[in-house]
Amino acid sequence: MLDMTLLKKLCMTNGISGDESKVRELIISEIQPYADSIRTDPLGNLLVFKKGKQPAQKKLLISAHMDEVGFIVTYITENGCLKFAPVGGINDSAAFARNVIVGEKEMAGVICSAPIHLVKGDERKKNPKIDTLLIDIGAKSREEAQQYVSLGDPVCFEPFFEYKDGRVISKAIDDRFGCLVLIEMLKSELPYDMYFSFVVQEEIGLRGARTAAYTIQPDLAIVVEATTASDIPSAHDEKRVCCLGSGAVVSFMDRSTMYDKHLYKTAMDCAKSLNIKAQTKTMIAGGNDAGIIHQSCAGVRTLAVSVPCRYIHSAHSLSLAEDMEAVYSVVRATAEKVLSE
Repeated sequence: MLDMTLLKKLCMTNGISGDESKVRELIISEIQPYADSIRTDPLGNLLVFKKGKQPAQKKLLISAHMDEVGFIVTYITENGCLKFAPVGGINDSAAFARNVIVGEKEMAGVICSAPIHLVKGDERKKNPKIDTLLIDIGAKSREEAQQYVSLGDPVCFEPFFEYKDGRVISKAIDDRFGCLVLIEMLKSELPYDMYFSFVVQEEIGLRGARTAAYTIQPDLAIVVEATTASDIPSAHDEKRVCCLGSGAVVSFMDRSTMYDKHLYKTAMDCAKSLNIKAQTKTMIAGGNDAGIIHQSCAGVRTLAVSVPCRYIHSAHSLSLAEDMEAVYSVVRATAEKVLSE
């Protein structure tokens, strides 16, 4: 069973792209007794090696990203409210009226817009655009706000985590779940030597994965992720992309990667032979660190295995524990299989 208490710690820890230090420190504290080598590169990636029962003939990298989507403070108004910009892909509707935490002093704030009685006509029916919103921290003036907040401060959705009846609702399941899978593997006995990377800045352009891949120079890579599930009443057929309760999502293609066909087949075969639920995405959509890893060095054969996640990149995303267990099992079985070949 995956450690849901640890998943809670990971998800409740704030760390938008470029500000992942608290997440990295938590991961180091968890893996230090189990890893043979741990180092942090200049960009902030955590690069880890663990010996297995026997050396591997090929170098396998298993990767997940530490960062989450959020915002960054860009301006403080005269009346003490904060202008901000998104860090990563966030829909306008996911931002409005959300509670947030701002800066190192962890100021509580709420994302606000003009009061409804001041909004006219058809504008009342539209979601306000992010560039029209403000963060209200309760300050009365710019000078008061500056006592607590500076330009460039990170802004995270207020931490929330609930695990009940097999359902996980939280911010940052993307990709603290992937981090959990890597940690669980590092804590276990491995049949072969394996490399792991907990990378930074995925949400703003796959930046950490680039340097991690060039440093480790793997032959094979498995990216562990969360991916969009649109299995809600308003979506039908292929528009549902993937479904909660249908197991691990093994991708054959997305907007940034054409995945290695042999690794894809191996993952699906492992799932079938072990009676683990697995599915694939029914739309060519999204992307992840595989987009950079597979193009690095002389080329890397790459696979992505993801947990389906509703309302991804929002304050409250939803996944199922059974799908998380399926991802872990598929990743582990596939890793062992490809290194034994």
